[in-house]
Amino acid sequence: MVNKIIFIMSILLFTFLFGTGYNAETGAYSIRQAQAETGVSVGKEMPTFTANNLNGENVQVGGTGVPYVLNFWATWCPPCKAELPELNEFGNAHTEDVQFYAINIEESENTITDFLQNNGYSLPVLLDADGSISQEFRVRAVPTTIIVDSQGVIRYRKTGGVTKEELENVLSTL
Repeated sequence: MVNKIIFIMSILLFTFLFGTGYNAETGAYSIRQAQAETGVSVGKEMPTFTANNLNGENVQVGGTGVPYVLNFWATWCPPCKAELPELNEFGNAHTEDVQFYAINIEESENTITDFLQNNGYSLPVLLDADGSISQEFRVRAVPTTIIVDSQGVIRYRKTGGVTKEELENVLSTL
């Protein structure tokens, strides 16, 4: 009986010490805030990833501190072509307060560069050369747009074209 009581008390003590966030240095307890589970749907913490831009530089995407807008697209996609003028305008208007990336899926750098130059776009493009990023984000159709708040949590996801106004409206709620 005494062993059972000691065992139960040990479990309670362990739970209290480690479940409440005991800081041995300060002797203080704090309640740990639940973190969002990592995932690719609204309410989940966005997984971080690295991709090359059109200059061949590795760009790490994710983390906290600034909102992100990710737009998965392709040059052959009619709805992508329709939304690109507004995305280009949005991206240029928010260079200081939002990390915006147009993530091209499985097209060559030459195809993308020619397309951007022929249309006068200056979007920050990342390359998903093997489709692994779009697979991780479960992109089933393009365009797909994801907005992540400054805490790294996905707050908006849409498959289909978006407008600058839609993006502005979502950002105003973050």
